Amino acid sequence: MKILECAELLNARVIVMTENSDIEISVACGSDLMSDVMAFSGATNQMMLTGLVNPQTIRTAEMLDVKIIVFVRGKVPDENMCDLARDKGISLLSTPLTLFTSCGILYKSGIRGKEEAI
Repeated sequence: MKILECAELLNARVIVMTENSDIEISVACGSDLMSDVMAFSGATNQMMLTGLVNPQTIRTAEMLDVKIIVFVRGKVPDENMCDLARDKGISLLSTPLTLFTSCGILYKSGIRGKEEAI
């Protein structure tokens, strides 16, 4: 699923779009704990859903080669985070939906967790 398709499904606003906009996303994880996200690493073209809006989120995504971060519950990163995401090639979206609902919509549409995608 392309990034813009994910945005449409989640009624999300695109905050940062990188050159990676055409990649196929097939794996996602949802968590507000970056330690849980780090345990998720290993998949390619992965997406992270979180309500944690701080620079550590971008740094964790960079370490794990996450291509897109979806901020849930209407959270929006500040300009410093947006600049950092652009520098690292990470697209950012913001959805008004909860983490649970967002993950459910994506799962129903074919996005899987790492263990199911391998």
